[in-house]
Amino acid sequence: MTTDGAARPRRLGTGFWRLFASSTGSNLADGMLQAALPLVAASLTRDPLLVSLVASLAFLPWLLFAIPAGALVDRIDRRRAMQGANLARAAILLGLAVALATGWASIGVLYVAAFLLGVAETVYDNAARALLPRVVRRDQLERGNSLLSTAESVSNLFLGAPLGALLFALTAVLPLGAAIAMYVVAATLVVTVRGSFAPERGAPTTLAADIREGLGWLLHHRILRQLVWVTGLGAFGYSVANGIAVLFALDVLGIDEAAFGLLLAAMGVGAVLGALLSPALTRLLGRTAAMGVSGTLCGATLVGIGLWPALWVTLVLWPLGALAVSAFNVQVMSVRQVLIPDALFGRVQGAYRTVLWGSIPLGSVSGGVVGSLVDLPSAMVFGGALATVAGLGTWWVLGVHRREIAAAFLREDDPLRA
Repeated sequence: MTTDGAARPRRLGTGFWRLFASSTGSNLADGMLQAALPLVAASLTRDPLLVSLVASLAFLPWLLFAIPAGALVDRIDRRRAMQGANLARAAILLGLAVALATGWASIGVLYVAAFLLGVAETVYDNAARALLPRVVRRDQLERGNSLLSTAESVSNLFLGAPLGALLFALTAVLPLGAAIAMYVVAATLVVTVRGSFAPERGAPTTLAADIREGLGWLLHHRILRQLVWVTGLGAFGYSVANGIAVLFALDVLGIDEAAFGLLLAAMGVGAVLGALLSPALTRLLGRTAAMGVSGTLCGATLVGIGLWPALWVTLVLWPLGALAVSAFNVQVMSVRQVLIPDALFGRVQGAYRTVLWGSIPLGSVSGGVVGSLVDLPSAMVFGGALATVAGLGTWWVLGVHRREIAAAFLREDDPLRA
């Protein structure tokens, strides 16, 4: 056992593997839709702005509903929340599939479907993150998050998206039908996880009061309050680079679209490796150093890419940066899960993610502004520098609160696991 509370985990139980199977099925459906929905949009209109709005509307609910969705998750059985969200997504897709098959589909109908799918995702994701600490012990959290993140990356990047595009090439409704089937299967599997997963609550309260309680708890929790700002800065900086990534690859590196696709695939491999290696890094370095190295490396790789804009440098550093981002995400999620009380987890997690997700579009726009005013390599360095500062800030926060975080991982006063 290190002083950071990083221990070798024991064997995961049946409850986790049922959750894992359900989550993998749901993520496979998500991956198919990542390819299918833009293709549906392109079949309805060739206007670039109208097509791009599909992704924006799918993202918008994270800014509008992450906190209310978290408050809802803190009121009901988390399994039922996940089941309901996936069944809702299946119903939305069924309506869209019928509209496509009957010729009633339009870009407006697709917008509504994309937005509603995003709303359901906020409920599902908040519930899934809240459920994991109830099916594994604290010393297993990082391994559990690692496996779930790995399955998410593989399902979305390597299986779901290519499968969705392939099925769409056969007929437009086929990937929607396949996604419907996967959501229904995932909804069925999650309720087989045994146990009670409704948070303990006191006297009845209003939803607004619940939201205020969650926000107040986060604002008064020194560790998480500091973490949300430094990780938000990191997400902003990394998004500066992501916003101009395709132009950097095509115009600065001089590669074509097919080669850019291969570069993205290499980044996907890095992300999978990062999720898999995260628990080992924590055991090897200790939690503070592992997260500090991962967080700082995220930004340092972008600085290197901007300062030395050569293809071979990018081929090495970009996947390495994706590895660091993925490892850090697993690590910081585990920290949040041990620090946030179960009864408040949905609301606090929703508030936390609102800050993170809100920084992403701002960072992307900033990358475009800097790239236009100066040049693309400078924008890459700018984003990387911000992310590096955020990584160092995270390292400092973790170091100051090392003992408190270690004690949270060692605490054994949790409710009985399933």
